[in-house]
Amino acid sequence: MSYQKIIIIDFGGQYNQLIARRVRECGVYCEVTPYRKITVGEIREEAPAGIIFTGGPNSVYLESSPHIDPEIFELGIPVLGICYGAQLMAYTLGGKVATAPTSEYGKTETEFDTEAVMFGGHKKQAVTWMSHTDYIAETPEGFKITAHTPVCPVAAMENRERKLYATQFHPEVNHTENGTEMIKRFLVEACGCTCDWTMGSFAETAIAQLREKVGGGKVLLALSGGVDSSVLAALLAKAIGSQLTAIFVDHGFMRKDEGDEVEAAFRDWDINFVRVNAKNRFLGRLKGISDPETKRKRIGEEFINVFEDEAKKLGRVDFLAQGTIYPDIIESGAGDAAVIKSHHNVGGLPDHVDFKEIIEPLRLLFKDEVRALGAALGLPEKLVWRPPFPGPGLAIRIIGEITEEKLEILRDADAIFREELENSGIARGINQYFAVLTNMRSVGVMGDGRTYDYTLALRAVTTSDFMTADFAKIPYDILERCAGRIVGEVAGINRVVYDVTTKPPATIEWE
Repeated sequence: MSYQKIIIIDFGGQYNQLIARRVRECGVYCEVTPYRKITVGEIREEAPAGIIFTGGPNSVYLESSPHIDPEIFELGIPVLGICYGAQLMAYTLGGKVATAPTSEYGKTETEFDTEAVMFGGHKKQAVTWMSHTDYIAETPEGFKITAHTPVCPVAAMENRERKLYATQFHPEVNHTENGTEMIKRFLVEACGCTCDWTMGSFAETAIAQLREKVGGGKVLLALSGGVDSSVLAALLAKAIGSQLTAIFVDHGFMRKDEGDEVEAAFRDWDINFVRVNAKNRFLGRLKGISDPETKRKRIGEEFINVFEDEAKKLGRVDFLAQGTIYPDIIESGAGDAAVIKSHHNVGGLPDHVDFKEIIEPLRLLFKDEVRALGAALGLPEKLVWRPPFPGPGLAIRIIGEITEEKLEILRDADAIFREELENSGIARGINQYFAVLTNMRSVGVMGDGRTYDYTLALRAVTTSDFMTADFAKIPYDILERCAGRIVGEVAGINRVVYDVTTKPPATIEWE
């Protein structure tokens, strides 16, 4: 399928994939590529509708900083530079970039030229999101300043004749008022995009790419039954059919009755479905382990080991498919990013594993985009909108050492919480909700007797991309009903608390 494309050239910015997400939200296909891995000749051959430069942490006037071939500005292709990308455009074309007398970080009042291409119909004054130490001190010849702040004389600029545009602020983040509309105006007004690309288009492209990559090979899929792996299963089923073996590793950490539900959902698909009951194997690996990062890594290692064992039973298997999505990569440490928590499906295969390669077709998608892809592939609505469930399962929702007793307590409590939210009609408006069994015991009283049992935490958040999240404002009467049922029906719990922390500073999961 042929459609318009935007090339996003990455200079190390923390928002590079967020820019891509905004472009896709506007109905335009895009690809992100590091600045070192693409040449002007390759860009000319690809003939994109437009180019976007991302931000980055460097000072453009330093020799060691990322730079770009000046010929890119002579191709006649519209270019938008954001933050470092704006400074790079100015510096390369003869402007002056210097250390700003006053740095700007966060929400900033900005004044706009509403006759500019990107700001037509925009308010003259609005909030933008700034994050810069350097600034454009002088614009290159032929450029017009189109936005400024009290301390930043060039918050945006344009050379309409050469189709070159730049913003010192970040239009891709939610904090910039009408930022997505600014990006859309660049796409439509400057690049001539028709904005008709959809997740259905993504599916067509991904299916074609998978067929080309896999060829006649065999693929092994880590199927957890969650949204990500289920969407990947559907994508692979359409691409390669019976060449796919989907292995559902029942590690014993699933939610109540979930293992049987997963098997029922996929047993009639035109794929090879294998269920591996490996509870004892995983529990053995986690015996005596309380550290959350160690738990995650051991579970990840054991997943790989199980897949290798099953692959040997199948004979030749060429690829391991995983439902990794972009927030997984960020939290596991992408590039120079800090490791927040390890995801068992991120990081590559150990040397001893006999697969040729990992394939991760969803790795550049956010959660809401994965759901949209699932709908485009025809998955049932119930499956597409199922609350996310981490690969390590309940093992990272039990604080401290994992035991069979704790797993049963948490399964029953979590089932009650989910049932009450679903029965109340508010579950669809909450993006993630679950129970956590803490390692804390406290004194309570039931009937006339003293108890000393576990404290259970309930967690529910609202989010669109799982990069940031707010706690869900569940009505008190629903929380009261949940707590009453859990304490009354689940042995071993005598206290229920509700987590009201946002992400950041917390993560959505407790471990």
